[in-house]
Amino acid sequence: MFTRLSIPTPFEVGPVNAYLAGRTLVDPGPGSEEAWATLLDALEERELGPTDVEQVLVTHPHPDHFGLAARLREAGARVVASPGTADIIRDFAARLEYEQEYFVDFFDRNGMARTTAQTVTDLPSAYLSVAPGVETDRELDDGEVIEVHDSAVTAEAVQGHAHGETAFTFEDDGESTAIVGDHVLPDITPNPLLQPPASDDGDRPRVLPAYNRSLEGLRERGFDRLLPGHREIIDEPTKRIDEILSAHEERTREVRELVDGPTTAFDVMEGLFGDLPATEQFPAMSEAVGHLDVLEERGDVERRKQGGVYVYEEVAA
Repeated sequence: MFTRLSIPTPFEVGPVNAYLAGRTLVDPGPGSEEAWATLLDALEERELGPTDVEQVLVTHPHPDHFGLAARLREAGARVVASPGTADIIRDFAARLEYEQEYFVDFFDRNGMARTTAQTVTDLPSAYLSVAPGVETDRELDDGEVIEVHDSAVTAEAVQGHAHGETAFTFEDDGESTAIVGDHVLPDITPNPLLQPPASDDGDRPRVLPAYNRSLEGLRERGFDRLLPGHREIIDEPTKRIDEILSAHEERTREVRELVDGPTTAFDVMEGLFGDLPATEQFPAMSEAVGHLDVLEERGDVERRKQGGVYVYEEVAA
């Protein structure tokens, strides 16, 4: 039902997959001139223009997926997303500012030098140029159905990669299919990035444990095909999900071995990756903290405060 369109991004991951069915477009790409020109060319090849797009569905609030939604809405399309995604894409700059303020303190409390934490959290400001804010015209809750090209598409909440993440599921020629954004990728093991609390007085989401459970739920559904946000279509979803879960479990074991006496998340990051440039330290800290969250949830390690910094220690058998 959906045709894949490859839209360039300025990010290391490479092009993003937009999906077109009739006059519905899923994840139109980043808000750059290059992406806009590519999208216009792809539409023109199908005898369409921007004013022919009636609705834009957004899987999650990352700039490479939603950035062009604002231009398409100006051209007359309605934007459709989950409530969580809608809150962020309405004012991405405000969300980024909140995340930056939170993670400077968070990284400092987890063993990173504060000056480094400031540098690491300032880097994503470059995303703002391709992430113009956009209002959402219809918010889809988990399980709600929307019509796409005379077919019923169900919005299903998934967790771990981004706040407000949604998979769009449907039947296509008798096969069950899901557009999954970056939740499952064909040849990259997604790294669930750290997320701040939903509110100032809330708890930080434990994204990796939630992501593992979400993957297990997708696997149990037994989809025939997954349409990912980047690279090729996934024709063996169960196999690919098993590979990702296996990779996560192997990394959790590595992190467990690094907890030898009081150990900070920053210590774990350095043990896994060595000396990293600042551009790679946010995802690396996300990985370290994520696997420590898994171990803490399992009761293998415990966290306590020592001298103003959080440290993890093995739980005695």
